[in-house]
Amino acid sequence: MSEVLLSADNIGIGFGGLRALDGVGFEARAGEVLAIIGPNGAGKTTLFNIVSGLYRADTGRVVLAGQDVTQAPPHRLAALGLSRTFQNLQVFFRMTAAENVMAGRHLRERSSLLADLLRLPAARRANRASRDAAMALLAEVGLAEHADRPAGSLPYGALKRLEIARALATEPRVLLLDEPAAGCNPVETAEIDHLIAAVAARGIAVVLIEHDMKMVMRISRQVVVLNQGRLLAAGTPAEVRNNPEVIAAYLGLHGAKEAALA
Repeated sequence: MSEVLLSADNIGIGFGGLRALDGVGFEARAGEVLAIIGPNGAGKTTLFNIVSGLYRADTGRVVLAGQDVTQAPPHRLAALGLSRTFQNLQVFFRMTAAENVMAGRHLRERSSLLADLLRLPAARRANRASRDAAMALLAEVGLAEHADRPAGSLPYGALKRLEIARALATEPRVLLLDEPAAGCNPVETAEIDHLIAAVAARGIAVVLIEHDMKMVMRISRQVVVLNQGRLLAAGTPAEVRNNPEVIAAYLGLHGAKEAALA
């Protein structure tokens, strides 16, 4: 069995009188895709925000690559190998596609601020290395030919893949994807589907929130289902899509049939 790279145990958080998450946990393993699904308002993105350091949980523990990171800020988590994308596009639209990906390389660059300001040879070498790394990632996500186009001129599906490329630029061991196929047409969804599978094949633990059940059932090794802030079910895609409680609370009969077609 592959190594557990990210685990969350007994995670709980409240906002005012509302308990948004209560006793939720999961384990994400190297080279595997773990999907977190559930109705709107189930607490999926809140869980991501806790794991990525944006929120502080009231209870529970988060462990990344063997280190307790429960109270760690986002920049520390990024340095330790965790990266994420968001539900809404977070792209620098006036920058080129290559520049967007290069922005994700800043944690891995070794030149100093002074070297950058004075345009010293070390800074120029670092910039060339970042450009080369960005071009390799753009090729991986199918956007190499658009490297020098402003990001704002790219179609929506390409922007979703650009965000994934920028997240990969941090050289993560764990990648969190918050609805990577939301708003995409079937062709764009298939492209992202294949990309996520390729990322996992590199040994990265991928954790994704997604509403496209066909996609979830195709690429996931394990599925966690949340409902009203609590863990409803967890297991293989087959176990989850055949779970009566999951069908009643989220999939419905039509959704279960769609999931079975994956």
